[in-house]
Amino acid sequence: MEGAGRLGEGDADSEYFFQTATFKQHGLPYLQYEAESWLTDEDGTRLRPLSVETGFWALDRKLNDADVGPGLIPAEIVPALKSADEVEDLRNESGGFDITATIVHPGGIAELYYGQIKGPQIQLATDMVMRGSQSKEYNAATRIFGLVQGDLFWRWDVASSKGEELKAHASAILKKTS
Repeated sequence: MEGAGRLGEGDADSEYFFQTATFKQHGLPYLQYEAESWLTDEDGTRLRPLSVETGFWALDRKLNDADVGPGLIPAEIVPALKSADEVEDLRNESGGFDITATIVHPGGIAELYYGQIKGPQIQLATDMVMRGSQSKEYNAATRIFGLVQGDLFWRWDVASSKGEELKAHASAILKKTS
């Protein structure tokens, strides 16, 4: 997927960016996520790299012997979820599925999100933000994703310091590329 977005509130003073994002499935019960972003001018010409992030998204469920890890400890050969019925059993009270996402950024920052996928919408909120000793201040975030006519709309709100309200950080619309 790729597309364009705006930093901050998306108003006249907000900077533009371009982003590519991929979700890959490797035969294990999670998706690998990668995104790269570049600062652009108003016409979309890339000016310089902005950031990268990578992580893993999965259904939030109790892990069992069919799940790999920790580290390189191999899993049992049987799949963790053997049928569509077993996946359906994970549906929550509101009709969606609880999910978790771990996203890592350069500069010593890792986010642990919990949330829900329900139909074409995903809502995530940080449970924890881990920062290295030299990292910039960063306390909490939410991310919202929605699939609209095949395009992925997303918004990311961030609170930099403790006690600060979440503020618009970035938003974009990504289109499928293949």
